[in-house]
Amino acid sequence: MIDQEIKKLKTHGRKDNLSPFFEPKSVAIVGSLSQTWFGGQALLKNLHNFGYSGGIYLVNPSYEEVQDVKVYPSIKDIPESIDLVIIITPARTVLSIVKDCVKKGVKCVIIGADGFTERDEEGKRLQNEITEIARHTRIRIIGPNTVGTVNTATGLVTAIYLIGYDKIKKGGIAFVAQTGIIGPQAMPYDDWRYGISKICDLGNKCDVDESDLLEYLADDPETKVIAMHLECIKSGHRFLDVAKRAAQKKPILILKPGKTKESAKALMSHTGSLAGDQKIYESAFKQVGVIQVNSFKELLEIPTAFLCQPLPRGNRLGIITFTGGAGIMAMDIAAESGLTLAKLSTETNEKLSNIHPTLVGNPSDLGPLYAISGESPYKTVIEAMLNDENVDCIFCVIVGGFLSANLYIQTLNDIEKPKDKPMTFWVYGPSSESNDQVCFELRNNGYPVYLDIETAVKALGAMYRYKTIKNWRRTI
Repeated sequence: MIDQEIKKLKTHGRKDNLSPFFEPKSVAIVGSLSQTWFGGQALLKNLHNFGYSGGIYLVNPSYEEVQDVKVYPSIKDIPESIDLVIIITPARTVLSIVKDCVKKGVKCVIIGADGFTERDEEGKRLQNEITEIARHTRIRIIGPNTVGTVNTATGLVTAIYLIGYDKIKKGGIAFVAQTGIIGPQAMPYDDWRYGISKICDLGNKCDVDESDLLEYLADDPETKVIAMHLECIKSGHRFLDVAKRAAQKKPILILKPGKTKESAKALMSHTGSLAGDQKIYESAFKQVGVIQVNSFKELLEIPTAFLCQPLPRGNRLGIITFTGGAGIMAMDIAAESGLTLAKLSTETNEKLSNIHPTLVGNPSDLGPLYAISGESPYKTVIEAMLNDENVDCIFCVIVGGFLSANLYIQTLNDIEKPKDKPMTFWVYGPSSESNDQVCFELRNNGYPVYLDIETAVKALGAMYRYKTIKNWRRTI
């Protein structure tokens, strides 16, 4: 049972207000300050490196100053109001700190510490008491066992591990996961150049859960597509209700692990999650307009296509390749992704034949012409397919090192693109360095480029599914 004193208290703000987790005017860090790569010092440096401009306060009774920042003995000793507190102390001390946060009027708390429900019965008891505090007061809590949140617009990064870079490209993808590997301390977001708005690791979900985050992100003007990794769903009915409404505003992609008995059992030791039947999840996701993906790679990469490409009007796919084998593989993946091979119009085939007979058809293979003459009418072939009324979307192959990244960008920028025909790209070639460079530069210029065929084609399939979701919802 929680203290009656705590039960009577009310912190500032509405119970459903999650904005202090992403837009706090002040942050307090409570916990270890002894190491530079982990804990309070690492978090302090991350906030400075990423450009967070709000107030930062350190709390630890064993210090007076760290990195020229005053250290307070407790939360109660900080003279100013605090929006967000990040707790990285041993599990046994967290409960009393949360109580201090309630008394202080703190709006939101991130518990980075582990050792709760995922550990043992004592940890479960402690987590339940923390949950009771959140339930009976207006304070909101993310965690325990989490690396917290990121907001690229404000420079807020709450990861308690030192990050090896100092910027993430701003954009419209929001990542929500029940694992710390979604955080910037684990993912090279700076190298990938994905456009990201928010990141959140839910941890053990003692209070804030996937439904809360989905509802918040659905109304977030900076977020255009939501990607979620969910080991379990806390309240199925509420989640489906929120997802149904959110899917009309933005595409929602979900990865649901735990498909085998072994992985489902492992979920319990990770965050204390109970896995449900996968078929039930799949059916429910379809009913509310959620797009399910099959791997963490797809969850990270497919959303980029939604940021920079229009939704297709249909599912007829055009394929432009430099190798017949890639074209055939793309056809198989397309069929699995709900796409069909477009039948090019007579006019388009005549245009292609006038360039060279080997280009006629779909897939259109530029490889033989390049082998014969060293020429590659890439731009002309793309334009021909884009102008074909029988083509709804296009998968293009790029040879890394064949043209410089700048020439590819110039070629693509010069093409007049319809507002309802998305394109995705696969880059391959003998040099990983060249492939990575082309991928980096094209992504940085707004083109969805991938290093494998499967993801490039599946991205188009996901965009088509979302188009049908929006159309279907409008008719009911």
